[in-house]
Amino acid sequence: MLHQPISPVTTRTTERVCEVAWFSDLCGEDTEFISIRDPARSTFDHCRTIALTAEKLGFSNLLLPTSYMVGQEVVPFAAGVAPDLHSINLLTAIRCGEMHPPMLARTLASLDHMVQGRLTINIINSDLPGYREEADFRYQRCAETIQILKQAWTQDRIEHDGPVYGKISLASDVVKPVQQNGGPLLYFGGTSDGARDVCAQYCDVFLMWPETEELLYANMQDVSERAARYGRTVDFGLRIHLIVRETENEARAWSRHIMSKFDPVRGAALKNASQSSWSLGVRRQNELREAADTDGFVEPLLWTDIGKARSGAGGALVGSADQIVEKLNRYMDMGIRAFIFSGYPLIEEAGYVARLVLPRLPNVTLSRLQGRTPGTLA
Repeated sequence: MLHQPISPVTTRTTERVCEVAWFSDLCGEDTEFISIRDPARSTFDHCRTIALTAEKLGFSNLLLPTSYMVGQEVVPFAAGVAPDLHSINLLTAIRCGEMHPPMLARTLASLDHMVQGRLTINIINSDLPGYREEADFRYQRCAETIQILKQAWTQDRIEHDGPVYGKISLASDVVKPVQQNGGPLLYFGGTSDGARDVCAQYCDVFLMWPETEELLYANMQDVSERAARYGRTVDFGLRIHLIVRETENEARAWSRHIMSKFDPVRGAALKNASQSSWSLGVRRQNELREAADTDGFVEPLLWTDIGKARSGAGGALVGSADQIVEKLNRYMDMGIRAFIFSGYPLIEEAGYVARLVLPRLPNVTLSRLQGRTPGTLA
């Protein structure tokens, strides 16, 4: 645990606020019991209900993940649910390399019109499904994709010449989003030096998975210093699960409940199904779990057993409302300006978080705060 007082790292958003997002699991992992899939929860209708619930409960953003797993594909899902949503942003995950960048720019601009300027983008730098790709190639492809998106959204023409996509010279009037001053915000996560440098140079929010306070703070300092070398600032976000109840005993009881049917063989199979179990970030989550105590806690409130059956964010905060809010305030003291929460199962746990935690946080929408969404739509 970091010692008080905590000195915040340099962030783009200087106000001590946070964007509070929920999660709609398009990848078929929404369940009541860890390692047991529930096919009824991977349908379009169920994921749409999660989105509607998150908006009704007051969350500012909604992460729509992408993965080659049973469930919903992110862009068509976002387009399909857009007419039903009126205030929440959609944090739409896009894997670099799956679409030619000029057409990706056009697709995302169209989606931004559908949601009336409430689109945010989670840039994914992973291997394409079915491939194992060299890291340096992925970083270069990711950087070129972002360069083309930014040109398309902010300039009169796309003029690009790079080793991955070659020479591209196109008018960009056909790919303009609703959002101004740079277009949709780009959220990006990564553990390696190459990934952090891409975020520091091009993106707006550096997303992290659960870590001890010391490691989170060190990661933030590192990325903030990298951004400064490019003459930039970025914000920081944390993707983490929550189990919150009136009392700590109740919260811990629910953590035991969702693990009560855990099967290690099924859990390992689910982790591997995402095709990212070999990534540096997932390996780091495994190491965090290995350092935990016999109950799965690696520091007060931070529980790691969820990572036994899921790739990606493998930790949860487990505690009473007062404990959780105190912990989140410590994260904000460090400089975190965005939270992406989830729980098992998603709809029911959203209700607990909205009732016990959300009213006690300075909840904002970063794209509005930073002038991306036009004032007539904000």
